[in-house]
Amino acid sequence: MASLVKNTFLLTGASILQKAVAFIYFAAIARTIGTSDTGSYFLALALVTTVGVFTDVGVNSVLIRDSARSQEHTKGFLQRALGIKLIAALLAIVLATFLPTILGYDADTSFLVRLAIPIMIADSLSLTMYGALRGAQELRYESLGIFIGQSLTTIVGVVALLKGNVSLSFLVIALLIGSAWNAAFSAYHVGRRIGFRSFIPRFDGARDMLFAAFPFFLAAVFVKIYSFVDSFTLQMVIGASAVGLYSVAYKLTYAFQFLPLAFIGALYPKMASLVGKPDDLKKVFLESQWYLAFLVSPIVFGIFALAPEIIRLAYGSDYGDSVLPLSVLIFVLIPIFFDFPIGSLLNATGRQKTKTAIMGVTMVVNFIANMTFIRSYGIVGASIAACISFVVMFGLGAVAIKKEIAITVRDWIRATGGFLLAGAVMSTSILLLKQFIPIGDDGASRYIWLALIPFGACIFGIVSVATKALTLEHFRKVRSYFRKQTYGAIPVVNE
Repeated sequence: MASLVKNTFLLTGASILQKAVAFIYFAAIARTIGTSDTGSYFLALALVTTVGVFTDVGVNSVLIRDSARSQEHTKGFLQRALGIKLIAALLAIVLATFLPTILGYDADTSFLVRLAIPIMIADSLSLTMYGALRGAQELRYESLGIFIGQSLTTIVGVVALLKGNVSLSFLVIALLIGSAWNAAFSAYHVGRRIGFRSFIPRFDGARDMLFAAFPFFLAAVFVKIYSFVDSFTLQMVIGASAVGLYSVAYKLTYAFQFLPLAFIGALYPKMASLVGKPDDLKKVFLESQWYLAFLVSPIVFGIFALAPEIIRLAYGSDYGDSVLPLSVLIFVLIPIFFDFPIGSLLNATGRQKTKTAIMGVTMVVNFIANMTFIRSYGIVGASIAACISFVVMFGLGAVAIKKEIAITVRDWIRATGGFLLAGAVMSTSILLLKQFIPIGDDGASRYIWLALIPFGACIFGIVSVATKALTLEHFRKVRSYFRKQTYGAIPVVNE
């Protein structure tokens, strides 16, 4: 657990910086280009991201899992993964080229999608390289790479925005610069650690890897579909402006996924190494739920209480209609955060087919909910659909893991209940205090609400300590992890 905590804090710290930069950058884009162009930009990237699943076909998860179990064979695993992805990338390029026309996108959005194809390829390459490093529980290079990559994109993009009359094409090129950096940076460190000959693709054993990867691939397809079906449906039912308004709530909400994603980067190989030890698995699982509850509760309840002020400050008055969608959508983070360790546990114990089936059910529920609620409630309907579908996913996963660990509802409440209660009390306190604060639209009065953030943090901390969700023992344990552990390196192996 010590190396898990250290790796998690390292990647989480870098991800916080990267997402902070990304948030500021997207806010600058939304303010500058308006709701309609923001919608087109978001739709183009959403489609490329969805098609990007076909560049990986699930082999990255197999690479991480197998490398964690047998680090001396990392080179061979990586070569087979690259062989498979070489062919898969060609399929993805064809899809990204012709799919915009099939979906009826306008000429400008279709051009943006095709312009973003190199981003898809570069991201696929860096995903594989960082996967090889994650298998050895070595996350420091990924931590640095993602931050520098986002910073490069932001610098180029913001300079262009400041000059005025920036085209959407140039904003896509700015993204390509960051993706190209990550691909080159990750490849260099993998080559230096494992050997540059590990980049030579191999096709022997590819069938076995593909067979193992298929459930991961299906799960990734399901994730992408239910992640972006709301945006695609809004485009068809209402139009690009609605997508622009929703994208603000969407980007702000799902930006926080980096926290569990960073944690899973360390948790997944850790769980894979504990297969066959149910007591240890249960301990790590409950500790992960405690950690994620500590992260998600103040985020969800804090943003819910301050949604109007956050939207107004970050995006401007043109995005006032994004407040209600954000207030609803932000609660989707609770089941999302808690489900990440469930997915890791199922995948690490070889039950990826179960996880894939759950993803499939979630996709169907999400599709039906979006078609139902968007037509009735517009943008807010997309937020409602997301909350419903992710609650279903979490509930099905919670039932599924009982075959692996003897976890009860009481265990879950003990691990997470105190933080959720602290978040609810914090949110209520902020909403009440806002009634007595003169928050305005001009001058210093538009920033006075920022003082509520440290106030809310204090309330959250007090209640967390009062419910014993947070104790001195927790601080001592984390401190001991950092004193006792150091990072290891990936062994150089000739295979």
